[in-house]
Amino acid sequence: MSTSEMEAQPTSSPEHASPANPVADPAPLGLGAFAATTFLLSLFNAGIVAESLEPVVLPVALFYGGLAQFLAGMWEFRNRNTFGALAFTSYGAFWLSFAAYVQFVAPTLPEDSASTATGLYLLIWTIFTAYMTVAALRVNAAVAAVFILLTPTFLALTLADLLGVSVLGTIGGILGLLTAIAAWYASFAGVLQATWGRAVLPVGPR
Repeated sequence: MSTSEMEAQPTSSPEHASPANPVADPAPLGLGAFAATTFLLSLFNAGIVAESLEPVVLPVALFYGGLAQFLAGMWEFRNRNTFGALAFTSYGAFWLSFAAYVQFVAPTLPEDSASTATGLYLLIWTIFTAYMTVAALRVNAAVAAVFILLTPTFLALTLADLLGVSVLGTIGGILGLLTAIAAWYASFAGVLQATWGRAVLPVGPR
């Protein structure tokens, strides 16, 4: 999946003209970082791994899902790819803020309102993901699948905290695992195209 495939508008527009010195396609990095961190956290949300091991998520969220994905977004700005820049920078910031929230904010919240605070935090990402899903439909099928799965993932996790329904958190975890697999597939397709010089795995039409 090349950078041009990540764009939500035709490359003929002035905004999306190729820069004089483009960088390598950052999409496989951004998608891979998002997939790995989402998969790891979703193992806990789905109840597959014991909660006592959940701190392992934080360093991955900070350095891979957060920093590496944020940098991918910056490189997408360099490549004049508005969709990729917004998506990777925003979700990189999500993981960075998630690590900070869990480490520094959540422990200080009153026990009776902590879930509400977490639900509100997740709600803004649900809204963002929902409108990004509309834009993703113009990218390709692989990227669209990531967002189509990610929207109900965030929604289920948001409602689980706001309504106090734990089964919704489990559902969100399962959906998160599916989202991660879709993102890994899109990342794999992109890096294979970059290394083999042609599309090896189908990603669907724009």
